[in-house]
Amino acid sequence: MREALNQAMREEMRRDEGVFLMGEEVAAYQGAYKVSKGLLEEFGDKRVVDSPITELGFAGLGVGAAMVGLRPIIEFMTFNFSILATDQIINSAAKMRYMSGGQFKIPIVFRGPNGSAFQVSSQHSQALESWYAHFPGLKVVMPSTPADAKGLLKSAIRDNDPVIFLEQERMYGNKGEVPDEEDFLVPLGVADVKREGTDCTVVARSMTVPLALKAAEELEKQGVSVEVIDPRTIRPLDIETIVNSVKKTNRVVIAEESHAFCGVGAELSAQIMEHAFDYLDAPVKRLSGADAPMPYAKNLERLALPDVERIVKAVREVSYLD
Repeated sequence: MREALNQAMREEMRRDEGVFLMGEEVAAYQGAYKVSKGLLEEFGDKRVVDSPITELGFAGLGVGAAMVGLRPIIEFMTFNFSILATDQIINSAAKMRYMSGGQFKIPIVFRGPNGSAFQVSSQHSQALESWYAHFPGLKVVMPSTPADAKGLLKSAIRDNDPVIFLEQERMYGNKGEVPDEEDFLVPLGVADVKREGTDCTVVARSMTVPLALKAAEELEKQGVSVEVIDPRTIRPLDIETIVNSVKKTNRVVIAEESHAFCGVGAELSAQIMEHAFDYLDAPVKRLSGADAPMPYAKNLERLALPDVERIVKAVREVSYLD
């Protein structure tokens, strides 16, 4: 997946001289996770810019650059560090177009790893998508495959509104086929049916998509046909694709690694109830991360996150098989 993200940035920087990358260690070190490998050599230090450890500062610089017509890509080494920059992201980037009566467009992408990593403990394992999706003016994107990562990032860079692009550190090494064409785009706000089924819908995103697909394979052996929906974009949300699936399967499990309280899963549950209540044969089941700070110990970390076994169990519960 890291190579797909690299290709997306490289192609868009070649296409548009207004696109530049800024963040901690993105240039000389070639990215903390090597996503920006080789970009400094090709585009130089005016377009691949190493910043000090000042998230609020370089996020604000990016917003200002977007206001005057450039297309910044601001990389946070981890989205946990974006918490320090939320004044610029939420109070400036998200609101400037509205508050200026449309005089300013803010074509900026804030990207980097979100959610759990491997034993980095509580302060570096937070899934922040529900936080950013709460605010009008921000688009929130979460790819689950290398192809989606490339196509969605290219669309995000070309978008005229601020985009929060949330990658998953555990998925940087994931492999998958990616189209070669430079005009390959995945539109924002369009969900994807990763697997078709008839008995239960699993709505998953980011890290939980491959888990849901493995669970669907296991459930197929047990005679249960599972449809897996990946929203890909949290905001704008393609609720129509999700509702159409629910109308077909009549049961829903929502799998997410973030906390359940006030989460994206809660919003999905509410919208499914509003649009497809009469089609439900069981209550919506949410499977989320533990309602606690992420532990450091590997065995406890594993217990705090959804896995294949729990998704299988949840589907069987809404199917009244357990």
